[in-house]
Amino acid sequence: MIRVLLVEDQALVRAGFRMVVDSQLDLTVVGEAGEGSQGVEAATRLRPDVVVMDVRMPGTDGIEATRRLLALSGPPRVLVLTTYDLDDYALAAVRAGASGFLLKDAPAEQFLSAIRSVHAGDAVLAASTTRRLLGRLAPPVDPTARHLVDALTAREVEVLRVMARGLSNAEIAAELGIGEGTVKTHVRHILTKLAVRDRVRAVIVAHEAGLAGHGSARSHVVSPDGRTPSRR
Repeated sequence: MIRVLLVEDQALVRAGFRMVVDSQLDLTVVGEAGEGSQGVEAATRLRPDVVVMDVRMPGTDGIEATRRLLALSGPPRVLVLTTYDLDDYALAAVRAGASGFLLKDAPAEQFLSAIRSVHAGDAVLAASTTRRLLGRLAPPVDPTARHLVDALTAREVEVLRVMARGLSNAEIAAELGIGEGTVKTHVRHILTKLAVRDRVRAVIVAHEAGLAGHGSARSHVVSPDGRTPSRR
């Protein structure tokens, strides 16, 4: 059972979220809060697996509350929800440590899938913001990030490069011509080697390393068909 805490200042919206979450056999709402600091207190007490966090709330907002949650021992995953499709909110949420960013008008099925995905250690970004957001996460190459990426195998770099475009495991598998299970294995190894907790932070490292730009963070041997040889 995935334990969910709802942090949202509008009581009617919280009630709607609760109804949707509690309709699922594998999900349960363990608590609610109407403000960010209350959400942090409730999370400390209730130890949820996933916190569904509104961005704009009176008092402590969702971004600051997310930072505080991620500073806890054994922190929950955080799925940030907002009415506004604005890059600044998504960027702030990612940098605060959120594992997901979703618009409130997303279909119920997408909302539930997002909760399950962040609980499983995956990352969720609203499709409408993903590529714009990642484009803003491309500062000058960071030597530390580049060093981390250099520890990856050629195939892992290839997978990370495609991940950095915001593609799902299934899309990565289709593009690289490998099985989805193989992609999951590569992603797990990438997260371990980059010392990050989920895909969002792996993608940030890729952009900081310059892997998602025109260049590459490392040299690759390319086969005659133009594809990097597999090193599974």
